[in-house]
Amino acid sequence: MMSSIRYCPVCKEYTLEEKCRVCGGNTVVKKPARFSPEDRYGSYRVSLKRMERSEGT
Repeated sequence: MMSSIRYCPVCKEYTLEEKCRVCGGNTVVKKPARFSPEDRYGSYRVSLKRMERSEGT
């Protein structure tokens, strides 16, 4: 059986176990968003990034 990579939000470690080996906290499945070439919200995301970059400088 193939298991997904898991992430501990407490200590920010990656593992394959349900309990973190560093702090003993519960882990969550860390999956990226599904990629689609027909991204409906891509233009909004790009414009938001541009606004954040222009405000930061």
